[in-house]
Amino acid sequence: MPLHNHVTDAPLPRPLYPLIKHAQQRFSSYLVFVLTLSWTRMYPTSCDTFVALPPSTEGQRIVFGKNSDRPCDEVQEVVYFPAKLHEPEEKVECTYIEIEQVAQTYAVVLSRPAWLWGAEMGANEHQVCIGNEAVWGKESVDDEEALLGMDLVRLALERADTAQQAVDVITGLLEKHGQGGNCMEDECGFTYHNSFLISDRTEAWVLETAGKYWAAERVEAGYRNISNEYSITTKIDREHQELRTYAEKQGWWNGKAEFNFAQVYSYSNTARIEAAGGRYCEGRKLLQKSKGHITAETMMEILRNKESGINMEGMFMTTGSMVSVVPKDQNLPGIHFFTATPDPDRSVFKPFIFVVDIKQLKHTCSPCFGEEDPVKKKPRFQSKPNRKHPLFLKHEVAAAIIDNTGERGQKIVEKMRALEKQKLAEMEEYLTKGIEDATLLVHLFTDTVDEEFSIYSNA
Repeated sequence: MPLHNHVTDAPLPRPLYPLIKHAQQRFSSYLVFVLTLSWTRMYPTSCDTFVALPPSTEGQRIVFGKNSDRPCDEVQEVVYFPAKLHEPEEKVECTYIEIEQVAQTYAVVLSRPAWLWGAEMGANEHQVCIGNEAVWGKESVDDEEALLGMDLVRLALERADTAQQAVDVITGLLEKHGQGGNCMEDECGFTYHNSFLISDRTEAWVLETAGKYWAAERVEAGYRNISNEYSITTKIDREHQELRTYAEKQGWWNGKAEFNFAQVYSYSNTARIEAAGGRYCEGRKLLQKSKGHITAETMMEILRNKESGINMEGMFMTTGSMVSVVPKDQNLPGIHFFTATPDPDRSVFKPFIFVVDIKQLKHTCSPCFGEEDPVKKKPRFQSKPNRKHPLFLKHEVAAAIIDNTGERGQKIVEKMRALEKQKLAEMEEYLTKGIEDATLLVHLFTDTVDEEFSIYSNA
């Protein structure tokens, strides 16, 4: 039987059950009440993802953005993997399970929690961008290890050259392998279903899942955002063939009323859904405010917005952010900006462009522990190694100065913003005129990190 929050009567996350039951055996009912309320407030609600398309954007461009909200002590790295041909019968080892590899994978740039194989967000050489969100609903979440939502993000980016094909990749993998497994580097067993926002040069798709069941909505113009709640209602452009019959069998839908996916598959009311709904509505308002003039800078400011809760603080915070600008013109490059550091309000969005001969992004790569990694050993998560990459370490010191000093900290922020503004101006040249000499961009992201290092060293 589900445990409930005594204040909201909302079902509590299953990972809290062992903690609460232990407390029930040891402490008074009042203390258990206080602990339950505290644990609920600490538990993640996480992530907001946005996309804007013409005519909401300036120029004929798609603008994509995401904040990845994760445990405050988790390191997010930005990594690059080149396109690759694979041998027949080759396998790929994801976070928990091994699956069949495809003949060819595309080049990808990913922002991911350092302990994972998959990614929270990223882009590929065909300018497909994907971000995922944790969602919960009436369909129970599978604790068994399968594909994580983050694995599905990376797999789709490696295998799909359009947004619609990414929908095919994800839903096909869901059907074959399912989704499930712990989504935190901890023994707590934090699990969830996933929703995805996917874009390319021409359109976007929202894909929302409940176990193996799913619904997808096509977005051809305007803007769209997702948070930690189901948001597809009656506009369903594609769906699992048993989506409606399954809901009817479960007694969630009578088979006669208009089918509303979010209404049918969501919890009727939980504190988590209410919090996500608030961020979802605030995100839409911020997009609406700049409708017709949305740019990379607009999206960065939305991701930096703390009043709305989009830029999250606390036990669970924004640990990495991404903004992409993708022109509809096939001859112009897409620009993908990543922070690789917590809190976009005190981070630099650094540009990446897909060109040949890019090397691994060493400044934002965390240490690799191979087969000795506690994530790979069973039982998993018996220890937590130090995964801080070079940029994270330097930024951590700078962030402390920003937080604890007045004028000195302000000067660091001003220099960070000046560097970002400079890079945005440089990227505008490529977005409007194209690339004449790709060799100048091979180290674009790494060189920008070096400039960020210089700011911290001279602080």
